[in-house]
Amino acid sequence: MQPLPKYDPAQSYQWNYNHAPDPVELDIPSVPGNWKFAGLKVASPLGIPAGPLLNGRWCLYYASLGFDILTYKTVRSAERECYPLPNLQPVACGQLTGDEGSVPASDTMRGSWAVSFGMPSRSPDDWRKDIETTRSKLPAGKLLSVSVVGTVQEGWSIDRLAADYAQCARWAVESGADCIETNFSCPNVSTCDGQLFQNPTEAALVAAQVRDAIGNTPLLIKVGHVTAASEVAALLTALSPYISGLAMTNSVAVTVAHTDSGADKKLFFDGQPRGICGAAILSASLQQTKLFAKEMKASQHELDLIGVGGIASVSDVQSYLSAGATAVHLATAAMVNPRIAQEIKQQLALQS
Repeated sequence: MQPLPKYDPAQSYQWNYNHAPDPVELDIPSVPGNWKFAGLKVASPLGIPAGPLLNGRWCLYYASLGFDILTYKTVRSAERECYPLPNLQPVACGQLTGDEGSVPASDTMRGSWAVSFGMPSRSPDDWRKDIETTRSKLPAGKLLSVSVVGTVQEGWSIDRLAADYAQCARWAVESGADCIETNFSCPNVSTCDGQLFQNPTEAALVAAQVRDAIGNTPLLIKVGHVTAASEVAALLTALSPYISGLAMTNSVAVTVAHTDSGADKKLFFDGQPRGICGAAILSASLQQTKLFAKEMKASQHELDLIGVGGIASVSDVQSYLSAGATAVHLATAAMVNPRIAQEIKQQLALQS
């Protein structure tokens, strides 16, 4: 079987941006069922989160691989450079809980890696044109979601940050986005835009401004790792008037140690935590999906849950759907194995 192109972690973000593969032709079966994403009809529950889809060409490539919900990588109101390499550092660890002090790096990919991009973005002129072109080329049955984030500046109030989120969301919708995902969780940045999910009051203020800016367009919120039922309840109460659903779990954040650290433990990324993505967060992400589903039922909040984290098989997809998710997003496994959507759809079709 001919190998398919994939993201090259040894190369820079800009190199991968410039070397997006062309769409391919694969034999991909349809998935029986009446699937919806944030109220919109879609061909299957399989999607890609913002991480791997650096531009429209990457979106169209993964669409050709069998993914039906494509999330355009997080955009800003101003251009932002990517962090230096490594952007994807493999780690060697079991299932994470969030209480770990650090995890060891690995010389080879073992299913999980630390992600360190820093939410880069092209200029609005570039990404707005690219989104418009991408949406016009997406086949029927597929949806284009656009991830947006505010770019906080020194001295900004939360209202000013909310206005910046709203401006990006408005531009994305004007360019053709089917839905908007506001990024309220990024463990790779220290500013408040990366931790909004931890502050329900401020999160609601931002969500309200975005909702006003995009009208009836579906609005999703990306959140990080939450384990306390009280925090889940507070977040749901604050956000439910404005949003269509929540995507979780962004990652589990820990520091990453060099394998040869010895007694003097040296850390990657200047000792700053980075989000771990991939197989190591499957258990934590599933538990969080179940927790949100339970709290939604108890409080009668009718929102979609998008399962994200560690999905690498049809059984993982089914576990998320059973936990209360209406759709799933795959990033790490899809970057390592570009045929994974085809494989999952083949198995789902056989089981129907």
